[in-house]
Amino acid sequence: MAQQFVNCKIKADKVVVFIKPTCPYCRKTEELLKQLPIKPESLEFVDITANCDTNAIQDYLQQLTGARTVPRVFIGKVCIGGCSDLVALEQNGQLLQKLQQIGVLQ
Repeated sequence: MAQQFVNCKIKADKVVVFIKPTCPYCRKTEELLKQLPIKPESLEFVDITANCDTNAIQDYLQQLTGARTVPRVFIGKVCIGGCSDLVALEQNGQLLQKLQQIGVLQ
């Protein structure tokens, strides 16, 4: 169930972030991504606490990405990590380049 839930969210032409709304790193990630010129339909924040399988989802995310913490940021089908990884990509100029590669910029 958790595997199917996660896998159906991750798409080659989307930015998907698995979050918990109470997490400050998730909120920072949301703020950063919402400032970028990403097409609205290409950006999705998935609240894993809205699902009764939160632990199973985090276990599967760990299996898939090597970390169970949120946020888990997927650019296309590639997990780039969490908030600090996203900030690092933005600071070194690679974030917009990665977003452009998957065609999500306006």
